[in-house]
Amino acid sequence: MLDVVYFPVSAALWCWHRLFALPFGPADGLGWLLAVAALVITVRALLVVPAVRQARSQAVLRSLQPRMDKIRKKHPDDQRKQAEEIRALHREHGVRLFGGLVPMIVQGLVFLGLFHVLRSFDRTGAFAVGPFASTGTPMSVEANSTTPNYLLGISEVQDFLDARVFGAPLSATMTGAGDLFVSVAAPAIPLVLITALATHLTARLTPPAQDGTAALLRRLSLWVFPAGALVSGAILPVAVLVYFATNAAWTCGQQYLIRRKLDAEAATVAAKSGARARAAAPRPGVKPQRQPR
Repeated sequence: MLDVVYFPVSAALWCWHRLFALPFGPADGLGWLLAVAALVITVRALLVVPAVRQARSQAVLRSLQPRMDKIRKKHPDDQRKQAEEIRALHREHGVRLFGGLVPMIVQGLVFLGLFHVLRSFDRTGAFAVGPFASTGTPMSVEANSTTPNYLLGISEVQDFLDARVFGAPLSATMTGAGDLFVSVAAPAIPLVLITALATHLTARLTPPAQDGTAALLRRLSLWVFPAGALVSGAILPVAVLVYFATNAAWTCGQQYLIRRKLDAEAATVAAKSGARARAAAPRPGVKPQRQPR
């Protein structure tokens, strides 16, 4: 269904794996994990500019909230008039409510593709045919190791299956690790903690919202989403946990830098406005000049 996403994602992962295979070797676990992290960073880096634009738009929208409240009070019984005046206010200040949807959709599709491609290295379980689908006839171990994973060939599939980190396979999970639990937990627990902490800090760095839906989403991001990361860490493969931890850490750092940038821009604008007001004000002891009628 999403082959148009899976094939390009697998091609990008192939390129990063070939690069990290030079110093580490094709079946090295660290090389594979670095390839996953590099792919996540590549996608997020390409979306930095749209993210900054969306953050600016949201900042302007928050500054317009008092004026929008006045419009609603002015026309309490005329929803159409409210919508027209609010849209005009948005156009006046360059606010695009749906301007951030395209980057969000692209990012969501890419990460869904990466999640599926990473899981598809091991198709011996029930959840092997798609992100939200299961099968009653999973592949045998032999068939799985001799079947390409989209544009990742048989050699790459076998290299991934042979790769180890702390002695654990990259497709292993803590709940299914058995005797390898300690080996799997060694990378998995730090990755889960990074994901949960970065998710929580990102929510704290997000400016408080007055809108009910946005405020609820922020509260969920503060506590529920980090708790979900802790729980899901027990059932997700190590390679997938690297993907989540890298994405969460990037989001947190990006949110911090964008907020600093926007705060600095707002301070500069406020300083210039204050300077203009002081320049226009009459000097002490000087009679104000009246404009001729």
